[in-house]
Amino acid sequence: MTATTSEPVAERTRQIAAAAAARANLLRHGPVLSTLVRLSLPNLIALCSATVVSIAETAYVGSLGVASLGGIALVFPIFMLMQMLSAGAMGGTVSGAISRALGGGDDGRAQALALSSLVIGLVLGLLFTIAVLNLGPSVYQRLGGTGRVLDEAVDYSNVAALAIVAIWATNMLASVARGSGNMSVPAYTLLAAGVVQVAVGGVLGLGIGPVPRLGMAGVALGQLVAFSGAALVLFAYLRSTRARLRLRLDPGLLDVARFGEIMRVGLIAMLSPLLSVATVLVLTALVARFGPEALAGYGIGVRFEFLLIPIAFSVGVACVPMVGTAIGAGDIDRARRIAWTAGGLAASALGVLGMLVVLMPGFWADVFTDSPAVRAAAYGYLRVAGFAFAFFGLGLCLYFASQGAGRVGGAITAQGLRLTIVVLGGWTLSAAAAPLWALFVLSAIAMVAMGLGTALFVKIARW
Repeated sequence: MTATTSEPVAERTRQIAAAAAARANLLRHGPVLSTLVRLSLPNLIALCSATVVSIAETAYVGSLGVASLGGIALVFPIFMLMQMLSAGAMGGTVSGAISRALGGGDDGRAQALALSSLVIGLVLGLLFTIAVLNLGPSVYQRLGGTGRVLDEAVDYSNVAALAIVAIWATNMLASVARGSGNMSVPAYTLLAAGVVQVAVGGVLGLGIGPVPRLGMAGVALGQLVAFSGAALVLFAYLRSTRARLRLRLDPGLLDVARFGEIMRVGLIAMLSPLLSVATVLVLTALVARFGPEALAGYGIGVRFEFLLIPIAFSVGVACVPMVGTAIGAGDIDRARRIAWTAGGLAASALGVLGMLVVLMPGFWADVFTDSPAVRAAAYGYLRVAGFAFAFFGLGLCLYFASQGAGRVGGAITAQGLRLTIVVLGGWTLSAAAAPLWALFVLSAIAMVAMGLGTALFVKIARW
């Protein structure tokens, strides 16, 4: 290689190093609020992807009929759980561990954590695929699915299960990038994946043009294609020289200590989405007793609730490397300031959206159905639950901040409190033959308790 040829390469290397140093300095010393906003904005791009997918899928599933809407209501919590476990629980744990290593100046440990996280994601993805394929139909039946509703749920689930490994790989790789302070590449990749999922799922599900109409199985195929592509793109990026933290495929990096560092916090963190989805599943089973129209309406309403998670996620994921870097550098006061600022941002954003659907529930529900009974159930849920969304956002964001600090026990306890309220309250309301709206009030009370409980535990925790 001649000197003339090597000069642009050297200059590019210097630019990459300078960008990495600037990003590290921003995490360590940047002003809290403006840095949080700056890091959250790319994640809001990923939020756009989640929004488009949620609206589009529910809309064209609704065109397949009420049975399909009921089926997707049964399945949706399970596959949302895959996203929450991989991107939120284990993903946030990975980002926090890597940012703490980088904050302490230990690049070798960060590289070992990166490779270990990918291995963990592939193994867990395979295990969950096997579980959904074997246990899914019985779970949907126990949740109240019967007849055509159950058939539609199984048609979707059996195909979507094949995408679980790709979902885990995508979110582990995205979390590695975020842990180094890069929010843009994961965000744009997930945005592209969302567009692909909507396009492929819509064409195959509805049979647009010469393509045969595959129904729910076709909708699920969109997820498989989209996340497989996203995983390949993120893998290529992390293997390139553009990544601040390169993914080295060196078996020597696979250290038991690094697996333990991730799993020790990650396994506890995984309880949070498990408890969250368990809460929704309990409510789903209770609502199913009121008939398929009530179930379909609740499914539309709770999908809006799940749509709020990426908003809290966008702020929460931004605060993970900031909190982790501060903890790694021994600056506990800054770490706590970041946590409370992020929690306030998330609570404010979700509170505004909650008031929107309280005042105008048709803004969301009318997009998906014209059935008066289904709309009535969706309106009822949104008008009650919307008041609690701010507390929901506060709890979720502080959970992410706790991951950055490596202290998630309090947030998990608050999630357990939410589930306990729903289980005991649901049993009481069922015994009293309470109306549907009472279940919705119970759901809102449980969300408020989770948010306030998480804030209390974060305040008293030793970081």
